[in-house]
Amino acid sequence: MATATATANRTHNCGELRLENVGQHVTLSGWVQQSRDMNHFSFVDMRDRYGITQVIFPKDGADEAGLKRYEASNRLGREFVVKITGKVVERSNKNKNRATGDIEVVADSLEVLNSSLTPPFKIEDETDGLEDTRSRFRYLDIRRNPIKDALLLRNKVTKLVRDYLGDRDFVEVETPVLIKSTPEGARDFVVPSRMNPGQFYALPQSPQTFKQLLMVGGLDRYFQIVKCFRDEELRADRQPEFTQIDCEMSFVAQEDVLKQFEGMIRHIFKEIVGHEFPPFQRMEYSEAMERFGIDKPDLRFDMELVDLTESAKGFNFKIFDEAELVVGVCCKGIADWSGKKLKELEKRATSDEVKAKALVWLKYSKDGSFDCSAKKFFTEEQYKKWVEKANAKPGGCEPGDVLCIFAGPTLKTREAMGKFRHLMGTDLGLRSSGFRALWVVNFPMLEWDEDEDRFMAMHHPFTSPWEEDLEKMTSLDQKDPRLAEVRANAYDMVINGVEVGGGSIRIHNRQLQEKVFKVLGFTEEEARKQFGFLMGAFEYGAPPHGGLAFGLDRLCTILGGKSTIRDFIAFPKNNMGRDMMIDTPSGITQAQLEELSIQVALPKKDKDKNSSASASPAAGSGSGSGGYPPAANAASP
Repeated sequence: MATATATANRTHNCGELRLENVGQHVTLSGWVQQSRDMNHFSFVDMRDRYGITQVIFPKDGADEAGLKRYEASNRLGREFVVKITGKVVERSNKNKNRATGDIEVVADSLEVLNSSLTPPFKIEDETDGLEDTRSRFRYLDIRRNPIKDALLLRNKVTKLVRDYLGDRDFVEVETPVLIKSTPEGARDFVVPSRMNPGQFYALPQSPQTFKQLLMVGGLDRYFQIVKCFRDEELRADRQPEFTQIDCEMSFVAQEDVLKQFEGMIRHIFKEIVGHEFPPFQRMEYSEAMERFGIDKPDLRFDMELVDLTESAKGFNFKIFDEAELVVGVCCKGIADWSGKKLKELEKRATSDEVKAKALVWLKYSKDGSFDCSAKKFFTEEQYKKWVEKANAKPGGCEPGDVLCIFAGPTLKTREAMGKFRHLMGTDLGLRSSGFRALWVVNFPMLEWDEDEDRFMAMHHPFTSPWEEDLEKMTSLDQKDPRLAEVRANAYDMVINGVEVGGGSIRIHNRQLQEKVFKVLGFTEEEARKQFGFLMGAFEYGAPPHGGLAFGLDRLCTILGGKSTIRDFIAFPKNNMGRDMMIDTPSGITQAQLEELSIQVALPKKDKDKNSSASASPAAGSGSGSGGYPPAANAASP
């Protein structure tokens, strides 16, 4: 009986045969995972996306055709693509670690559909391939279960999103990819227009203005699984192109949005990993910063910030005495760390990873004694006061722990301690399992940028302030420091210390939008030139609306228990924004440049780098081996 995956080249896939199939004559197609000659017979493990099936080629008692099949099976190399037919039989030595381990197929025909060069790394769960090599041969890496399963998980998530939102009257709408460049936010990727010389499109960092226009257009509920682009520094959870689950709703308040999408995320986690979240906690931005030093706290562990300012000043220790804030966190069970290890911790705290001015530590030994990196200035009396304050926080500070202390300006010191808390939580194994989710709400509307000497939007310039703060927003001068007190009607969803989604209730009238642009330093002309289309739309009956966007790549990373989003992207870029497989970005021809009316003027260092760049072919060019020797057994049987 044909199955759902049956085709002209197979009756079953390599992962579905079971004991109930014993006696059936089947056709399988797939890749050779491994083959081995056992003298009396040979076996071949055939693999496809669905699993592995063992195929037997008997030698003893075989007729002439059977002996030829046996000999041909011994010439099969790794990753050959083969098609076999044969009879399903029960295995005598069953493999409990394989879904098809109760059966095997005794082959009565073998056809090589395609031979393969020797792969540059093992196509196995635990591979010997370096990341650069696997990136160059990504199509081979995808055959490995860890990458294949990550992509299948992503597919399940997107299907659940579409089904969930579709059942709730959301309409999926595609928005333009070639849009207008805007100066706010990250750098744009730009695209020259041949038909409009000297002018450029930008690739969207998000469909923000378009989804608002869809609300003005009356679609009421919109979503889109959409590619977005940002030209920014890369790390494990960033790519130059990434995917958002982008959503918007009309006639809503903040709580409507939170309930709708909390429900969606709870549904996804239950379906994918079997985890049932309790109702998400709501935490004010100000509380998150005061307790955890970060607007995306990981609630799976304690280590709350301890304000030591009052008890740490006045002892002639300049670092503390001149600081606006002195704050600590208790790191559990590390009092037995050596002096060398604590020195390394001091260096890490002042690195670019954390950016603290200095780390002062108080070691509370198991015998009840104290040691401190600033012991010249403090006595046991002060140490006990610090420990007492730490003990007022969840988890406390007990013998065997170390209290780590930062000092400096309030916001920067809290932010540094928030990063340090996450790093130490990871190092101490406190972030390795489980799920904790919350909403962080009511961020500041604006933040002061010292370099620009003006306020910047903390989220984006289309976020609405709370009604209680509207008068302050509209009446104060654009550089009045009290503008920092204006709260945005904004919210982020945080899971395990990762911001997986965020959004806001939007501005929907022209006058308030113009005021926000003015505070952000736009002239009337600049605002009209950049966003006149949106402000014009607001004059034609724009409804109250709001929404959010989830990072699909990050969400999948958490669900899959991985540390990098690259595993969940079929063809990711490296940390320099390069696709190693197709060797891009790359230059274009002079004719193309002239057609686009573009001249390229590279700085000398980039000229030197480009001239010394490798001319080696991309994987699959030339001989097809990407610099690796061909397989020894590349001939067809």
